[in-house]
Amino acid sequence: MDKIKNLADLRNLKDKLQSKTKLREKSEVPEQMIQVKVAMATCCIASGSRETMNYIVDELDKRNIDAVVTQTGCMGYCYAEPTVEVTLPGKEPVVFGYVDARKADEIIEKYIKAGTLVEGIIPVNYQKIENN
Repeated sequence: MDKIKNLADLRNLKDKLQSKTKLREKSEVPEQMIQVKVAMATCCIASGSRETMNYIVDELDKRNIDAVVTQTGCMGYCYAEPTVEVTLPGKEPVVFGYVDARKADEIIEKYIKAGTLVEGIIPVNYQKIENN
């Protein structure tokens, strides 16, 4: 964390923190927005999910992508932590495993921005069950 030396530094820090909070609190119409859930249970945090969540929040803000970013408990994929669930508007949620900064960048660029699935979806045998 940077040292605060004057009022301008304090205001910059306030703006930065409010921007991060805004991304997390946009929940009035979540079904119409990109939703990103980062698993933050003990096993997840030990595997680096806090850094992954901070990276995602920062990058979505830098790239001006409107999304709701929240934390959730263990998704049950402890072997593949950190795990991130992404729900695009009108689509089923997709869970990605082993999400570090490099993988998070790929998810943002290819899946969130372009709708193209990327490697790392869990469970690996995922198939949509059709209702008959």
